[in-house]
Amino acid sequence: MTIEQKVLVSNTLGLHARASARLVNLANQFESRISLQRSDNQTHADAKSILSVMFLAATPGTELIIQANGADESAALAALVLLFENHFDETSHVF
Repeated sequence: MTIEQKVLVSNTLGLHARASARLVNLANQFESRISLQRSDNQTHADAKSILSVMFLAATPGTELIIQANGADESAALAALVLLFENHFDETSHVF
C-alpha cells in the first residue's frame, strides 16, 4: 500500500543541486520505492535519482507529494517529511 504526504519546498533556493543530493542520499537509505509529485502539474520523480528530482524544477513555494511504498515506507516518509520541515538544514528559508 502506498502512503503519501504533502510537503512545501520552503528553502530559499528550492530543490537546487545540494538539496536534491541530500534528498536522494536520504531516500537511498530506505528499501521502499519513493517518489515525488508536483501538486501543480503532476510531474513525477524518482526520489532516488538526482536527475529525476532536479527535473521537477521545484522552486520555493512548490507543493510536492511524497509517496512511499514498501517494507519501510512509514520510516522513509517520516524522514523525508522531516528533511523538508527542517528546510534541508539551510539557514535561510522562505516560509
